[in-house]
Amino acid sequence: MKSERTTEQTPPARAHSSFLFWMNMSGDERKDLVQKFAALFSLVVLIIAFSLTSDAFLSLGNAMTVSLQTTSIAFLGIGVTVVILTGGIDLSVGSVLALSGTVAGLLVKAGWPVYAGMGAGVLVGTLCGVINGLVVTRLKLAPFIATLGMMMIARGVALQLTGAAPVSQLGEAFGELGNGSFFRMLEKGANGLPHMIFPGIPYPVVLMILTAIVVAFILRRLSIGRHIYAVGSNEEASRLAGVNVNGTKMFAYATSGFLAGITGIILMSRLVTAQPNEGVMYELDAIAAAVIGGTSLMGGIGTISGTMIGAFVIGILRNGLNMNGVSSFIQQIIIGCVIIGTVYVDNLRNRR
Repeated sequence: MKSERTTEQTPPARAHSSFLFWMNMSGDERKDLVQKFAALFSLVVLIIAFSLTSDAFLSLGNAMTVSLQTTSIAFLGIGVTVVILTGGIDLSVGSVLALSGTVAGLLVKAGWPVYAGMGAGVLVGTLCGVINGLVVTRLKLAPFIATLGMMMIARGVALQLTGAAPVSQLGEAFGELGNGSFFRMLEKGANGLPHMIFPGIPYPVVLMILTAIVVAFILRRLSIGRHIYAVGSNEEASRLAGVNVNGTKMFAYATSGFLAGITGIILMSRLVTAQPNEGVMYELDAIAAAVIGGTSLMGGIGTISGTMIGAFVIGILRNGLNMNGVSSFIQQIIIGCVIIGTVYVDNLRNRR
């Protein structure tokens, strides 16, 4: 009787295959993989460290809280990643989210249906992104200057529309998107009051995961995604190869504006109030999340999965520091050092 041949590889064979896979990767792919694993390692270290300093850190409720708090960084980080991949930058996302949320709140306050008002808010964010793209591609201004101008314009419009005052009394329906969740389980306690068994998966967390999957698919599987990487790697070569460079950049900035609009309506929905001062300095968190996850500020290198890891690094860092009683001022110092460190590592990586 013939013995069956096994297809399972021995450890040396698997190691040889892994070595060949590594050798067949391009230099940029290797750098991206190393940076991503470094970010993942940092994330694991933070989780272990904070779990040792706080018993409540690893609780289910805190896990949902961290995920919900990270959604804003993730949404903005995904949009900023797409822009950075083209060799640009978007400093306006924090102000654009404030304008989008403010417009949504004002329209709902004026009697619009909730989701119509929110849709208009997202449209405003997308329009801001399109304007950024036009200024960069048609007026030929540097992305830093173009988006810095939009940052001031969007914030000024939001403050002017509201008189620098929050828009409140928007109703329970306005807060459903930001505060609702799937699979929330409650039971009646012995005292007759409801007791939560499972807090549920917040709507923004589900939307964040779906957004990450869709954008990652676009970047990896569709021609526009390949064009984004090509433009960031070598804009002139891409133009000579027939890539619509201006159209690609327009798509990137519009995507960033769209996701800033999504962030705005979710954040204002969580607060059940439209705050024109919301989102200050959020653009730095978004850029830091992208760079921590392996996106190069020079363009052409980066992944959405890496940005998601970077967003959770920042989210868990903030949550853990809060649980350990670290003041918000010290947190700003720590996050600032993280931003400087990640950009420094990115510079070292690009010199090699």
